[in-house]
Amino acid sequence: MTGYFFVACWRWSRPARHLGHLLGYSLRVQIAVVGTGYVGLITGVVLADMGNHVICVDKDQSKLEMLRRGESPIYEPGIEPLLARTLHSGRLTFTDSIAQATENSEIIFIAVGTPPAEDGTPDMTAVRAVTAEIAKSIKKKILVVNKSTMPVGSGDMVTQMILDAGVARELFDVVSNPEFLREGSAIYDTLQPTRIVIGAKNPEAAEMLVELYKGLEAPVLITDPQSAELIKYGANAFLATKISFINAMSRLAEASGANISDIAKGIGLDNRIGSQFLQAGLGWGGSCLPKDVRGLITTGEKLGYRFGLLEEVEEINRTQSLHFVDRIRKRLGGFAGKKVGLLGLAFKPNTDDIRDAKSLIIIRELLSEGATVTAFDPVAAENVKAVYPDIQYCDNAEQVAEGVDCLVLVTEWDEFRQLNLHDLRPVVKQPIFFDGRRCYSRTKAEQAGFEYYTIGS
Repeated sequence: MTGYFFVACWRWSRPARHLGHLLGYSLRVQIAVVGTGYVGLITGVVLADMGNHVICVDKDQSKLEMLRRGESPIYEPGIEPLLARTLHSGRLTFTDSIAQATENSEIIFIAVGTPPAEDGTPDMTAVRAVTAEIAKSIKKKILVVNKSTMPVGSGDMVTQMILDAGVARELFDVVSNPEFLREGSAIYDTLQPTRIVIGAKNPEAAEMLVELYKGLEAPVLITDPQSAELIKYGANAFLATKISFINAMSRLAEASGANISDIAKGIGLDNRIGSQFLQAGLGWGGSCLPKDVRGLITTGEKLGYRFGLLEEVEEINRTQSLHFVDRIRKRLGGFAGKKVGLLGLAFKPNTDDIRDAKSLIIIRELLSEGATVTAFDPVAAENVKAVYPDIQYCDNAEQVAEGVDCLVLVTEWDEFRQLNLHDLRPVVKQPIFFDGRRCYSRTKAEQAGFEYYTIGS
């Protein structure tokens, strides 16, 4: 199928109330979403608020009980009000039965996890298991939508599994509809998407999703499934490349005395490049970029191409936080007997996600060399405590700073941006501040009495 592109010019209002009513959607359908993790829950709740009837499926009974009470198992700003509203309206329900969800739906989204396998490729175990269950329950025409991040060829795999289960070809279509959500702003990204990508072999199946998303002011790209699958990987890998590039430039800035902020600004002012993702820092983490960069590298290997560029992108990211730790080590003269305070633990602000968080690397290095660690994060502390139970967890930045030889900003939460360093200066043992996210002004930090070090200078 030759790809084509068109712009849908409908506007989505903010979710002040029932969005489907506000926008007058022409399509009201029964939808199932299998998986209530990050992507699945956001997808299900928003589609329900658009006016559709949505059944979310999960095998974890404790999670289902939480959701039925209106409690979200994930931290995401704005999710619980949407959850409460859609539950109250009756448009959102939860079940552990894929069969029930399939039999009562016209569209079913597969949104289960695809974590990295040992070889770096996405582990498709959950996708295959869900597909097998869906295939057993298809009794009428249904659209199966691959929402999880899946490697190229996954649409064909799902199609063949359903056919092998004896389902007639005319009873189903499989399309790829990758998500482009950022943790911490996922609801905004769903309401204000930069684009909607649909990979389909049957134009009628693609049009069904176009109609479902009617009301979103976003470009819509309809293409073949393989291209849609690679678009998702390619987008994340390119963003990771921009971050690793500016972090590599920060090493040159440190060595030469240049200003990495000015360098990034000068590069970003070129409209062919743009300024987004050119903020030097400790590197990228989370659930998407590490997995998708590695996934695209291994996909290339399977297709006979060595993606050397992305291998170096990975390596720069792997060493960026270690380089930062080395600078702290040199300034303190080693970590043995030193006390270091960490501000922020999540891999980014507005989430409790610590997957590939740079805080874990920093804590590991500090503890391995005999340092004492204090830390505070507004929402992620409990998750880190499961990994490092023996460090001191504090209730605020002031407690973290008490008696430390060095204060380190790891995650750029807004409340840390607004810290008054003058208030922290009297409680620290040594006034040394390492800013891993370039949040502070050197002038203000020095006026507060701190030695100030940051990425790129």
